[in-house]
Amino acid sequence: MRLATRVQQLPPYLFARISELIAEKRAEGVDVISLGIGDPDLPTPPHVIEALQRAAEDPANHRYPETEGLPEFREAVARWYERRHGVSLDPETEVVSLIGSKEGIGHLPLCLIDPGDLAISTSPGYPVYEVATMFAGGETLALPLREEDGWLPRLDEVSDADADRAQLLWLNYPNNPTGAIADHAFFERAVAWAKQHDVAIAHDLAYSDVCFDGYEAPSILEVDGARDVAIEFNSLSKTFNMTGWRIAMAVGNADLVGVLRRVKSNLDSGVAQAVQQMAIAALDGPRDAIDGHNAIYQRRRDRAVEVLRELGLHVDPPSASLYVWARLPEGERSSADYAGRLVEETGVVVTPGVSYGDAGEGYIRISLTLGDDRLEEALDRLSRFARGQ
Repeated sequence: MRLATRVQQLPPYLFARISELIAEKRAEGVDVISLGIGDPDLPTPPHVIEALQRAAEDPANHRYPETEGLPEFREAVARWYERRHGVSLDPETEVVSLIGSKEGIGHLPLCLIDPGDLAISTSPGYPVYEVATMFAGGETLALPLREEDGWLPRLDEVSDADADRAQLLWLNYPNNPTGAIADHAFFERAVAWAKQHDVAIAHDLAYSDVCFDGYEAPSILEVDGARDVAIEFNSLSKTFNMTGWRIAMAVGNADLVGVLRRVKSNLDSGVAQAVQQMAIAALDGPRDAIDGHNAIYQRRRDRAVEVLRELGLHVDPPSASLYVWARLPEGERSSADYAGRLVEETGVVVTPGVSYGDAGEGYIRISLTLGDDRLEEALDRLSRFARGQ
């Protein structure tokens, strides 16, 4: 039996390898604490769970859903975008439901990329952008992000030849893994660049409402003209601690939303209707839970930054996301070696920056999605390691 070439070329998924490492160390009797995966430990708000319970009892929700999502869900998304971002969306043509934003990101290149086409993805970046492009037969141009630029790409570094060949530009702000943020001025430049070169923009806004110190993350669709070229992925996973329920949305350019809906209709049957109805309760409900969760994450962020600085790492406290991105101490070169040493010496797992692309070398990422007791234990171990104890 011969496997498809695309599968043979597929690297191990980053977080699958982290899970394997944890299992290996635990088999050795090590009490491993993982700061590697961004899966919120805080529960889904109670009123959202109650909506799911009611919806699950309705026999109408026991049948196949529609790929594009319930009209009521798409209308709730449009209301959310109007309140949160001041963006008016047509729920019929500019909103589609997703089985988590990862699913939509995985399917989008099938809509835009033919074999040999080019997509541009920032490095470091979420690995799925490149993998999804490869599945569609395309190639990825890795555009490096730099700390001195605030982890924003220099689009003028893309050659005219590459820009003219490109079909898709992936952006992600607030950013995973760096926690960097982008302002309207950056999005205006990106939209102008995309229009100049006839390139679609896919903006991943998964961390839109995990924000600190009063910061509010913008949508690219707030920028004039963005809807001409941009589709935006948003998710309830991080905003409402709903990673396990797999519910998200793609919004924006009607042609891009429409072709994504067409691809999805041939490959999946949509999101369970009861889950869509719980999502409506989340989107239309109060923000109290979001603010409360963010206060917890901000407190964890501040403690993590304190300890990472004890280790000699350079850290700028992020204004958003569930992660802290830290530059290795002077003299350290390999993020994988450094992370491996932490596991061996402390039993604490962090993610090597190189896992997110070559431009991530020299950095590590830690996640803030661990219960307070275990997070404090992990940080205490790292602090003792820093003191040589």
